[in-house]
Amino acid sequence: MSEAIVLENLSKTYAMGNVEVPALRDVSLRIERGDYVAVMGPSGSGKSTLMNVIGCLDRPTSGRYLLDGEDVSALDDDALARIRLRKLGFVFQAFNLLPRATALRNVALPLFYAGMPRTEREAGALALLAEVGLAERALHRPSQLSGGEQQRVAIARALANDPAVLLADEPTGNLDSRTSDEILGVLAKLNAAGRTIVLVTHDETVARRARRTIRLLDGRIVS
Repeated sequence: MSEAIVLENLSKTYAMGNVEVPALRDVSLRIERGDYVAVMGPSGSGKSTLMNVIGCLDRPTSGRYLLDGEDVSALDDDALARIRLRKLGFVFQAFNLLPRATALRNVALPLFYAGMPRTEREAGALALLAEVGLAERALHRPSQLSGGEQQRVAIARALANDPAVLLADEPTGNLDSRTSDEILGVLAKLNAAGRTIVLVTHDETVARRARRTIRLLDGRIVS
């Protein structure tokens, strides 16, 4: 397998007034295509910063980041936005669906931004909803869906542009244990089909579903 993510001696420091606060310290990490990695750590450990850097939502202060073979460390905002659209899929704890749009339209939104014609993007969105077991709910709005169904829609939307990496930030945080297990089952099925997944969680039970776990403390990988 080739590498989807390569971080080399990566650091991130934030300026708080006249004080510099290190969030990541000399992090080196390699994630192969098709891997399923859980990132864990206590509050303030740097896991959210790591997710933001991997997701091209923030830039490292120093070091190098290769995403799908491309060095994205020093790209400008427009280039990073294009990378996020083409190569990254995001799943959030709060679902972040458009409340007035149907499940189908929510999933089709990234395809609209990618310039795909309407007929093609609706067919693609329906196929993705079928992949997560929700084809029959395509015309329902988020308020008509359970929490688990909303997260399935969010996962389908994250897959719309066939990203190199799927990033899931506490994807079961708002769900009960049974529904959480269902969502983790969807992620496991996607990984078994070859999807690369990076998941941030504070829950050991969730982390155990990944193939390996990376633990952060004070901005460093400790295991």
